[in-house]
Amino acid sequence: MCRNIHVLHNFEPPATNDEVTAAALQYVRKVAGTTKPSKANQEAFDEAVEAIAHATQHLLDHLTSSAPPKDREVEAAKARARAATRYAS
Repeated sequence: MCRNIHVLHNFEPPATNDEVTAAALQYVRKVAGTTKPSKANQEAFDEAVEAIAHATQHLLDHLTSSAPPKDREVEAAKARARAATRYAS
């Protein structure tokens, strides 16, 4: 599951709220050991996702880097090339 959490820092344009929330959701799913919580645990699950998304956004807002921002399209192309090599049959 955590393979789906991508680097969000130092990209142009910056990470969106949807990307931050998706990363938080993947993290909570991994820690909880489930992709869909029971009705009894849904509120705690949702609160955890919200809290982690908030903490993640706070972290991203305060990180600095001397490296130039990475281009999302270039990085996505590199990832597709790695996947093609990895899963080639």
